[in-house]
Amino acid sequence: MKKTFELTHPKIKVARMVESAKHEVKKYLKRERNKTLPEGADYWDFDCKIGKSEQTADVIHVATISQEIDTLVTADLSAFYLEIMVKPAVRSFEEK
Repeated sequence: MKKTFELTHPKIKVARMVESAKHEVKKYLKRERNKTLPEGADYWDFDCKIGKSEQTADVIHVATISQEIDTLVTADLSAFYLEIMVKPAVRSFEEK
């Protein structure tokens, strides 16, 4: 998913636009996690970037997407860019 979310609309308030963006992200993550894993993979991993634009996007962890959206909204932006790339991954176990 590579998308620029607009936060301005003539009839819809910013809070509802933010809520809609978060819901769309959550729905996308759920849909991708439910896909069949390839042979030898344990789980789906996500590479995420978020920022004011595609060029200024910073790498973040998937668990912090919602908090980063809130941070960008408090900066009074009219739009933000979000990129989520899915890849199969294998868990690594460390011995203690």
